[in-house]
Parts: sequence; structure tokens; C-alpha cells
Amino acid sequence: MQRLMRLHVFWGIRQSQSYHGFHPAPWYLYCRSLSGAGGLRWNDHNRPAEFNFASNVLDYWTQMEQEGKRGPNPALWWVDNQGDEVKWSFGEITDLSRCVANVLTQTCGLQQGDRLALILPRVPEWWLVAIGCIRAGIVFMPGTTQMKAKDILYRLQVSKAKGIVTTDTLAPEVDSVVSECPALKTKLLVSHHSRQGWLDFRSLIKSASTDHTCVKSKTLDPMAIFFTSGTTGLPKMVKHCHGLAWRSSLPSCRKLLQLNPSDVLWCFSDPGWILAVLGALFEPWTAGSTLFVHHLPQFDAKVIQQTLCKYPITQCLAAPAVYRMILQQISTSLRFPALEHCATGGEALLPEEQEEWRRRTGLLLYQGIACGTLRGMKIKPGSMGKSISPLDIQIIDDKGNILPINTEGNIGIRIKPTKPMGLFMCYEDNPGKTAEVECGDFYNTGDRATMDEDGYIWFLGRSDDIITASGYRIGPAEVENALAEHPAVAESAVVSSPDPIRREVVKAFIVLTPEFLSHDQDQLTQELQQHVKSVTAPYKYPRKVEFVPELPKTITGKIKRSELRKKEYGQM
Repeated sequence: MQRLMRLHVFWGIRQSQSYHGFHPAPWYLYCRSLSGAGGLRWNDHNRPAEFNFASNVLDYWTQMEQEGKRGPNPALWWVDNQGDEVKWSFGEITDLSRCVANVLTQTCGLQQGDRLALILPRVPEWWLVAIGCIRAGIVFMPGTTQMKAKDILYRLQVSKAKGIVTTDTLAPEVDSVVSECPALKTKLLVSHHSRQGWLDFRSLIKSASTDHTCVKSKTLDPMAIFFTSGTTGLPKMVKHCHGLAWRSSLPSCRKLLQLNPSDVLWCFSDPGWILAVLGALFEPWTAGSTLFVHHLPQFDAKVIQQTLCKYPITQCLAAPAVYRMILQQISTSLRFPALEHCATGGEALLPEEQEEWRRRTGLLLYQGIACGTLRGMKIKPGSMGKSISPLDIQIIDDKGNILPINTEGNIGIRIKPTKPMGLFMCYEDNPGKTAEVECGDFYNTGDRATMDEDGYIWFLGRSDDIITASGYRIGPAEVENALAEHPAVAESAVVSSPDPIRREVVKAFIVLTPEFLSHDQDQLTQELQQHVKSVTAPYKYPRKVEFVPELPKTITGKIKRSELRKKEYGQM
């Protein structure tokens, strides 16, 4: 209770009666009708020269609240396991984020274009800092709190960040490397405790002015930098402009979740990743919806189940792994009274998982970020769905030529004659890598897939994950999907393994479900091999099987197949 009172003191800043620097919402925020949305295409004609999510979207909803044109639902609804709860209106977020913008520019001396590392867990301050940076034109760089000192050092050095915001848990890690980061000039601590050499974020916000004029950012000005998950090599800086936020305003993109102001959306993503910025910031608040956040320091399927039962959450958005773990760890009811829509994205979803989620929850599980299945659209289990307008996604060869239907190739996003908003600007300070992924008129994602006659995309794997055995090309997802149908398999990763006769063969690394841990492994290997042969083309079956307690993963939860492959070829 004392902690909650302290939070109320911090968050109890009076809402000002006037909103300085307010800009009326542009035309595209008023065009919320979904009729005809599928026909809209991105081009220079309908792209605004200036856009700022804080002034054009948040301040718009603040005005709607003032005029009584939005209901009483909070904009942010945050809870934790201790019973603490925070509810902020758009007006309160507007005021608090202006305080943050003043702290960053006046107290810390940061200027438009400077970079700030934002490494916080799911706490309300994360949203304040992100919006405060957008207001001030400061480029924010989200990072997961799972990072260690060397991860933080790498990011601070390559980005030349001038500021960092983090917690007292990570502050010692930062201090251990700060002497090697000459560009870093300000450190802000989000904590109830002070620390030498760090500024007290909450105290500064409490005393800061709410009078701030938002920068007039151009749509193509840099807004955020994300670091790739680094499944191969060191993470690269992926730079995004304000167009990433503007994309959520397009009627075609609004068709994906079809949010409205009465919805309550829970996005499970770690705030260090782009899915959180899209699903837990731009998407809900563009629609005027309530964003629900649970602190959830560690994944806990039981807490998620209880939360979905307790709160009026109407939509949830999460990576496939979240739904997979809920299905594996919860054996009781998965019927939730308010939940209407579930969405996922970021990786291929197994058909078996889609079907089991539907059976146990009564809800379909939709895919979608760049491609997906819109609400009401036919779901083809195992497919990534269709290209989501206004993106034009095709299957291309290595020269950028569009391939015929049902032909394996690279997933390409058209970038010429006009690069679509929402696609990253470049790999910062790495023009060679940027040029490498530009393939004719397309951006080559590096993902291998086919497209059927209805335009549905079927993911096969990363281009460097494809296995060529005895002349057959095999995508790891095909074998992993087959293995997932067997009750012994909790998780699997399929890679190539050297073979003196076939050059390479399929090898499966398998994590067993608890009830199969005591089974004879030789017998189980044969059983799994026969199972794969029975449910897919026999040439795809894993000739080698290794049972492991866990699979190597990035901090985003993606399986490091490259690490497993290197071990197979003696490169590690």
C-alpha cells in the first residue's frame, strides 16, 4: 500500500486546463470508416509532410475527452501482482509526457535528433518516456531488461547514445561500462531509491512543467531505432521514421485489429521490441482504445489466465510462443468472458496450435503484421495470411523477379517506385547491409515462402535455414510442424547436419514433454521418424534426432537455428 501511495504521489500531477502546442488532428485521423479501406495504397500523394504521434494522435484524443466525445475508459490501465493499479486518461498522459519532454531537453540538455536508450520493464514510465521522446524529437531506442553489461555497452557505443533511462536493477550494469561510452552524458533512474551519478526520474517529472510545445517533426524524420535480435552476427540498428506511427492511422491498417475506443487491448510483448511499440502504443491509442498492461516480470501462464478472466480485456496480441506456452501449461478452462479477438505475428504459427486455441477458447487466432488474416477473413491453418494493404508483398527470386504461384522464393516487400511507410528506413551506419537487402524493386526479407493461388503466404524458413538433402529443398518449419503433432514434442528446432553420402540431412533437436522424459530414447526416435513420414513427404523426416533440455534462443524468444547448425558443422 505504501508503494501504491508513492505511485499516486508521482502520478498525481494536476492536469492542466490548456494544452499548449496542440495541433488539430489531420484529415486521415477523421477518416476512420473501414468501408473501402482495402483499396487505399501508400504513395507520396497521401503521405503528410509532417506527422507527430504525440501531437496528432494523443492530443487529438485529449481534446475528444475534454469535449466529452470519448467515454470514461482510461487510455492506460496498468496492474501488477501486488494489487497496484494505475489508470491514466489521455489528458493525464499528455501532461505527463510533456513533463518528460521538458526534463529530457531542459534538465538533461538533449536535443532533437539525439538518441536515448530506453531499457525499462513493463512500467508506466516506459510509455511516458517514449511519448516524451516523440514530443521532443529525440530518437528513442527500446531495449529488453534481459540484457547484460556487454549487450548494453554494445548498444550505447554503436548508437552513440547521449542518454539512458533504466531501473536500479540494470544501473550497476550501466555503471560498469559507462567509462567506455564517451557520448553518454545523462543517466535517468526509474526507482524509489537514489543512486550516485544518476538523476531521479520520478522526482524530476513531479517538479517539471506541463507547458511544452511539440516539435513539428517531418514524417520521414527519425523516430526510433530497434536492434535486430541477432540470430546471426551482432545486432544491427534498424532505424524507423515517424511514418511507422502514421501507418497505424491508415484505414487499411485499421482493418487488422478493428479497434475502437471501447476496446481494451492487452499486448504481451516485451517493451524492448518493435511489437510493443506497434501493439502497445501506436495501434491502441490511434484508435482511442484502452491499453491494458500487466507488469508480468516473468512469463506466468496462470497469471495470464487469471488476468483475462478478471479484467474486461476484449483483444490480445502476442507472439505465437505465448499462446503455445499457455496451451502447454494450462489444463483448465480457457474461456474468457470479455475476450473477442486474438492476434499474433512475428513468426509462423503451427496449424495444430491454431486449432487447439480455437477448440479451447472458442476464438480464432489471427495472424498479422506485414501479412496476415484480417478479422472475418478465411484462415488457412499454417499460413501467414495475405499481404496487408497498403504493403505489396510478393514471392521473388534473388534478382527481384516475381515468381509464379506455389513456387518457393524470398518474401519481398515492394519499395519502388515508393517505399511504403512502416518499413524501416535503413540499417543505420551500415549502407552495405541496407543495399544487400534491396533486390530490384523489392526489400528481400530473407524469409523463404510460397504463395498459393488465393494469395496466402506459406512460410518455409529463413533463407539460411533451408536444408538441401539428396536434391530436395526442405524448410525447417515443415518438419517442425509435423513433429509438433506428436504428443512427445514440446518444442523442436530443425537444421541441416553433415552427411558423407547426402552432403546434408535433416536433424531435429527436440525438447520432450514431461510425460515422455522417461521413455526409451532410441525407440522414441524411431517413433518420431515414422510419425513425420506419415504426416508429410517422407524425404523430410529427420534422419538424426537429439533430445535436449532446452533450445538456444535470442532474448526475443526466437530459436537460434544458426547456433545449432554451427555446432553440427564444428564451427563452435
